[in-house]
Amino acid sequence: MKPPYYAVIFTSVSTENNEGYSEMAEIMESLAQQQEGYLGIESARNEIGITVSYWKDLDAIRMWKQNVDHLDAQRNGRSSWYKSYTVRIALVEREYSFELK
Repeated sequence: MKPPYYAVIFTSVSTENNEGYSEMAEIMESLAQQQEGYLGIESARNEIGITVSYWKDLDAIRMWKQNVDHLDAQRNGRSSWYKSYTVRIALVEREYSFELK
């Protein structure tokens, strides 16, 4: 990815009920990959779950947020899977990385 681009940072604390969560997460990732402006995703979960999705622009993020299947997953998250969550949207202006070879 070449900056600038946007990162949607989703942090969450899960409930004890995780029935159907993994399946829905896989469906959402697959669906997001089909959206215009989608650039990628990274995710990790321990006590706090962190998922960062990357997008070309704010319009792409808005379209994803309004996707009917994504709206359904959001409702399920609020009613079953999450004690709490926070969404942050950030403009990535610069990036660098390291890889041991």
